[in-house]
Amino acid sequence: MNKKGIERYNRYSIIVPSYNRRDEIEELLQSFLFLEFNSDRLELIIADDGSEDDTESLVKKYNERLPFPVLFCRQENKGPGAARNMGMEKASGDFYIFLDSDCTVPPDWLQNIDRNLHHYQADAFGGRDSFRPDFPDQLKAINYSMTSFITTGGLRGRKGKKLAKFYPRSFNMGLSRSLAEKIGGFGSLRHGQDIEYSHRIIKSGARIIYIDESVVYHKRRTSIKKFFRQVFNWGVARINLFKIDSSMLEPLHAAPAAVTILTLILILFSIFSSTVWSLFRWLLLAGVIILFLSGVHAAFKYRSLRMLYLVPVIMPIQIFGYGLGFISAYFYRVILGRPEFTGFHKKYYH
Repeated sequence: MNKKGIERYNRYSIIVPSYNRRDEIEELLQSFLFLEFNSDRLELIIADDGSEDDTESLVKKYNERLPFPVLFCRQENKGPGAARNMGMEKASGDFYIFLDSDCTVPPDWLQNIDRNLHHYQADAFGGRDSFRPDFPDQLKAINYSMTSFITTGGLRGRKGKKLAKFYPRSFNMGLSRSLAEKIGGFGSLRHGQDIEYSHRIIKSGARIIYIDESVVYHKRRTSIKKFFRQVFNWGVARINLFKIDSSMLEPLHAAPAAVTILTLILILFSIFSSTVWSLFRWLLLAGVIILFLSGVHAAFKYRSLRMLYLVPVIMPIQIFGYGLGFISAYFYRVILGRPEFTGFHKKYYH
């Protein structure tokens, strides 16, 4: 590789949108204290979307502790996409990296990104999310479900053959300044805007790489109720994306909705038909066995017996929550022809 390639990206701007997420931002900033990277080559931008907490004073405190600039910029509440766009406007780097506020980074996170971008001469990247050992068992169970082949969560990014196109996600993705200037900023979608943005990156012909070593620790939602709302919104988002460009809807994306509809049909007809009940009983038994085995696998993986009952609860929530959101948005937007459907909105961000 020539010297020009090695020096391609000299400075990184890490952009984090935030809305009343002081506690999450503090954990994120704390993790940056241990980042192993040349401090002259990065800046961190907290793009505040009209928070009413004291995020600004927290950022000022850490600006004195961290060896690189931590900028705080604020706008009236317009949504995470607008906040990310504001962050890009304030950025001085020649490569933008986006993180979500509920993430933390390991010490070698940026080193791995920098090395791979230069090695592959890439214009954009997507990384993966995982868990920290100190996460509560419920978050570990959510992580298991989110990365399981059964729930199609592994499509968010992993090595090996994929069943659907990989889209970098805003919890851990980036692109060059020149590419951002070419394709523009994030759109106005409340949910799924990172997929739409990644879709534009892909359509531009840019070189995109998946960096498995670029892992962030993602806390996601802290309760089962919030997790249900999150996956419901993902189902809604997929239909909104479909209405923008039909190529953003692949057959596998409809699988949870198909499972949801089939389950409801079998439940209904089982009331009137012993034959249907017999079929449904065997399918239900197969599902219970799969969930039980998943719980056993998770118990060994995370060394916690609580996975035996947490995983069998959370995995169906992910499938049926997403399926219900997908079905609701399909009926509202495709059947009725109505405008964008937002799903759960109150106290929801990212």
